[in-house]
Amino acid sequence: MTYCVALRLRGGLVMLADTRTNAGVDNISTFRKLTVLEHPGERVVGIMTAGNLALSQAVVNMALEEGVSLHEGEPKETLHTVPSMVRAAQLMGQAVREIYRVDGPSLEAQAGDFNVSILLGGQIGNGRLRLFQIYAAGNYIEATEDTPYLQIGEHKYGKPIIDRAATFDTDVGDALKLALISMDSTMRSNLSVGMPIDLLVYRKDALSVGLSRRIKDDDVYFRGLRQSWSDALTRAYQAIPGPDWAF
Repeated sequence: MTYCVALRLRGGLVMLADTRTNAGVDNISTFRKLTVLEHPGERVVGIMTAGNLALSQAVVNMALEEGVSLHEGEPKETLHTVPSMVRAAQLMGQAVREIYRVDGPSLEAQAGDFNVSILLGGQIGNGRLRLFQIYAAGNYIEATEDTPYLQIGEHKYGKPIIDRAATFDTDVGDALKLALISMDSTMRSNLSVGMPIDLLVYRKDALSVGLSRRIKDDDVYFRGLRQSWSDALTRAYQAIPGPDWAF
């Protein structure tokens, strides 16, 4: 299991993913789930994955390196060459379908699920900054101004803070804090999500990565944020009057 969250805001994009994979209590490993493609001045694309690790890696490798023909007879494209983010989402969906064509029957024969989900965000050229979620069927949805964030993996514990506080007009710096609090809340409640966590911050129209960072257990800021959030929650609930009908 994993947890990935991305926010597409008026001012930019924040993407955050943990690195834990869990194939049982005695088989826990660390794998990077956030991949960043950057051609400065031309494109920045972030990819986050959840689900079956082998399938996720195969899809990302196909989209980045091997290439996919979106229509029969057309030359192959990769995320390095597609002309727009919509085309990137279509290509990623086609890569998912191609991996299903190859591996799906074998998985089904072993009673396995074709379990893969992807968050794809970024900007290409003078196109708009966009954020998509690609499903196991290869179809996708896009984040909107009404719902400016998307999540995959073990999302239920980190969703409330994003729901309550994030809007399309939220400052990128504030969104970064919200994403980190959302991740911390998830790690507190689910042991299948864990450190280190990988971060991408992209400012709209920059066409270069603003911040790419791996946050480890000993990160001073994250430790302080975790404690500050716990303290703030304690003060908040203690400050709320109890119901007049209690006791």
